[in-house]
Amino acid sequence: MSLPDTVPAVDPLSVLSRFRIEFYDCLYTRADALFELADAVLCADGPVKSLVELSLAAEHRRGHGAMYQALDRGWMEPRRLRRLLASLPLPRTGDGRITLAVDVSNWLRSDAPTSDQRLFCHVHGRGRNHDQVIPGWPYSFVAALERGRTSWCALLDAVRLGPADDATAVTAAQLRDVVTRIIDAGHWHTDDPDIAIVMDSGYDGARLAHELTDLPVELIVRLRSDRVLCRDAGEPRSGPRGGRPRRHGGVLTLAKPDSWHAPDQVTACETTRYGKAEARAWDRMHPRLTHRGPWLDHEGELPVLHGTLIRLQVEHLPGERDAKPLWLWSSRTGTDLARVDRIWQAFLRRFDLEHTFRLLKQTLGWTAPKFRNPDTADLWTWLIIAAHTQLRLARPLAADLRRPWERPLSANKLTPSRVRRGFRHLREKAARPASVPKPSRPGPGRPPGSKNRHVAPRHDVGKTVKRELTLEAHHAAAG
Repeated sequence: MSLPDTVPAVDPLSVLSRFRIEFYDCLYTRADALFELADAVLCADGPVKSLVELSLAAEHRRGHGAMYQALDRGWMEPRRLRRLLASLPLPRTGDGRITLAVDVSNWLRSDAPTSDQRLFCHVHGRGRNHDQVIPGWPYSFVAALERGRTSWCALLDAVRLGPADDATAVTAAQLRDVVTRIIDAGHWHTDDPDIAIVMDSGYDGARLAHELTDLPVELIVRLRSDRVLCRDAGEPRSGPRGGRPRRHGGVLTLAKPDSWHAPDQVTACETTRYGKAEARAWDRMHPRLTHRGPWLDHEGELPVLHGTLIRLQVEHLPGERDAKPLWLWSSRTGTDLARVDRIWQAFLRRFDLEHTFRLLKQTLGWTAPKFRNPDTADLWTWLIIAAHTQLRLARPLAADLRRPWERPLSANKLTPSRVRRGFRHLREKAARPASVPKPSRPGPGRPPGSKNRHVAPRHDVGKTVKRELTLEAHHAAAG
């Protein structure tokens, strides 16, 4: 039997309906109320400001009491939803490579002393050097990026960082699980290029590269301008007495141009947004590791993690006078011209995830509720991720319902907010597995004149597991 010349296209409406049915199956307790709550988020008029307003939407056929009970007592299986998200079609960058972005977005809860497991979250102020530290719940997101400048991405995972968690260890385990699910879903094969993972300077790229060395991934991390990297050791020691082989060569200080040696590759190209972009690449550069910080408990000799160092200098940046250089480090060696351009272009796509964070907070109302229990916040976060995924799947079906003052867009350039405007019409065509609510009477509530005598406990903010100040104290506590 001969195979057909063309592969039949998948119907976007059937893909959306299948996701809605399988998402409903992930909801084990209070499934109908939670499913309709996600539909209310997608079909509400305007941005989501409060939960009680969602109960007034036509898609939410239950009362506000049922909605609050579903969030308080409902339960969903995150592992099943994670597998479902990984099984969907994944976007790819221009060269056909899967590019993942990992970043932390904070759910600020500064006025919630009764909420447990809060951490001090670093947020940027409106002016320069006006950063603030505010209590909240930090969430680590992993998303698959698309090609070109866009505000779309595919959210694949979210993990809340707790007071006793090591951020690097949690991120390594999260990325390992996401990459494993992508491979199991058949999106990556042996002959495909490595999966690129881009991240900002707040991550320990060397530690993550060491933890994920057995996976087909390439880590691209931005470096601070005060970092120091080492060259390869080169030739062994010479002389009659010999000596121990050198592990590190000369140093390259990013802030001191006098310490830079001749780059292995230099590329330049014109961009539409940043003007002329020039990239210099140094091959086989590695950081000098010491038995401190995340390497404190490492047994044996510390590894030498070679990679590619890239300095990107653009002509101008939007909204800024001076364009400071951007330093990148890739966990893979090799500096051909095409690869150097691919590395810094892949990192620039990381900023598309910021548009998704803005959509989740300002439009879908991710951080609008004032939950006390962090488990309820996790459940609400997964509902928002499922809602965002439905917007992405409905993208080929949506019409441009623009305002009179807005510029018309083609079907392939619609933003998530414009797709959300017409989701109410698409919902009528897609599957709706939630059952009809049964008639009931409201509960008696609190008797008139009674007071709530159960005082909620107060919780401290910050880490509960602290590292010893000295190496001697650490080894004494471990031994």
